[in-house]
Amino acid sequence: MTASEPPAPVSVPTATARRRRRIPLVWIVPLLSAAIALWLGWDTWSKRGPTITISFESGDGLTAGQSQLKFKDIAMGTVKSLAVTPDFSRVLVTVETTREATPLLSDKTVFWVVKPQLFAGNISGLDTILSGSYIGMLPSTEPGKPERSFIGKQDPPILRTATAGTTFILETNKLGSLSLGSPIFYRGLDVGTVLGWDLGDDMARHVAIHAFIRAPYDKFVHDDTLFWNASGLSVKMGASGVEVQMESLRALLLGGIAFEIKPRTTAPQSAAGRRFALHSSQEAARTSGFSYHLQLVSNFAGSVAGLAKGAEVTLHGLKIGEVTDVGLVFDQKLGRIVAPVHYRVDAERISGIAPLRGIPVGTIAAEMVRRGFRATLQAPSLISGQKIVALELVPDAPPAELVRDGDVFIVPSSEGGGFDSITRSANELLSKINRIDFDAIGKSVAGLTKGLDGTINGPELKQTLTALAATMVEVQDVVHKLDVGATPALAKLPDIATQLQGALTQANRLASSLNAGYGGDSKINRDVEVLLRQVTDTVRSVRALADMLARNPEALIKGRTGKD
Repeated sequence: MTASEPPAPVSVPTATARRRRRIPLVWIVPLLSAAIALWLGWDTWSKRGPTITISFESGDGLTAGQSQLKFKDIAMGTVKSLAVTPDFSRVLVTVETTREATPLLSDKTVFWVVKPQLFAGNISGLDTILSGSYIGMLPSTEPGKPERSFIGKQDPPILRTATAGTTFILETNKLGSLSLGSPIFYRGLDVGTVLGWDLGDDMARHVAIHAFIRAPYDKFVHDDTLFWNASGLSVKMGASGVEVQMESLRALLLGGIAFEIKPRTTAPQSAAGRRFALHSSQEAARTSGFSYHLQLVSNFAGSVAGLAKGAEVTLHGLKIGEVTDVGLVFDQKLGRIVAPVHYRVDAERISGIAPLRGIPVGTIAAEMVRRGFRATLQAPSLISGQKIVALELVPDAPPAELVRDGDVFIVPSSEGGGFDSITRSANELLSKINRIDFDAIGKSVAGLTKGLDGTINGPELKQTLTALAATMVEVQDVVHKLDVGATPALAKLPDIATQLQGALTQANRLASSLNAGYGGDSKINRDVEVLLRQVTDTVRSVRALADMLARNPEALIKGRTGKD
């Protein structure tokens, strides 16, 4: 290259822009939200079951969008809407069910409204009070046709359980506080539950309760087993005060039933479906177990206030029956109104009465009346005004005979005992006090007071007091003279006492000297004893000589011979 040649041009690269197709970041969130919504919609649609309608008499407690359809405490749907039928007689409830509920919806499925309550015997059922009412459902175990329109029940159906056990039927006049799931107790143990109830064959007379007892406790149910309503509290006021009995806290809240076996029962074990009577209380159940009853009546002329149906009938302080009726009737024989008290005595309560069944009942009762047994009204407690009928032996009771009127025996009555006797005695005392003529007594006291006043203020008493005063003066003068005369003699008494004490001392000394000189151990006493012995020997010798001379008087002249 020369200096004169221009420089060669330099090539400069140029940039080119190319367009690329891409989604802006701002669209990612809407797309993700749409995907989630599609997924949730598909999930909801896949879990959704058919929509059903249920007809109820009332929609009380049900709320659209909140109340649920439940089976065994599992949600099977939700109430969508509430409406009334065209004739305004019922309520149509539309329920959106879940897919799990589809096979349960047949023409034999039962629906009912479960209101807030303690249900199924569980304390956890309290949550229904907070969550509100829901629709319960009970599918049938038998195959049925699919159905989407149902008629709901007003009362819950009889539940079924898969637990091993036996269902019995308990008949009662009224249901009381019993409900579904109420527990059944045996010796304080929860051994069963109430499955439900229905009306008996004679619908106007009793309710049939389906009581399920779990195994192995169902083997304790025999044909003579006693059932009673153990709901709530039993408060009884008797001689011992207020007695409160409660089976358990669950029985207090849910209602309950209890049963017991008769001692030494020989009845066979009961089969499923066996019917029993449900008694109102344990005492009523035990009373019904006695088969040997006496129907008695006693006419009381006095007040029977405090005596009511069901009151106790006692013998020796123990219950043997109860009062069945109390009324009023005009007795034509007595010409006055009396209160006949009808009562039943359970003879089997008296131990050993069974062997006497061969003896006519009238004979036994008549003998008791002849011995002085009478029916009395007694108030066993001061706490309550209730009274009882007591059969007791009344001392010096007037003779009476037992009268029979059909199947009823008329037992003579007597005045009440117990606290009534105290009240009656007090009333009699008050009556006697009221009969006292206090006016006459007051007049007599007034007259006596007036007489005393006249005697005290009369001249005779004044003269007597004057004479008595003069006598007292003379007595005082005599006492003064005696005091003046006796004072010197009394002053010499200490010297006389001293002299007497000295004389006694000298006499004691003389006695001691005589005892020492002439006592049993003195010399003079010993000499006297020797002298007496010698005198005795001398007298004996003189007596012998006198005897010899009496036999041989010649010896006095001739002397003693050899023969003597």
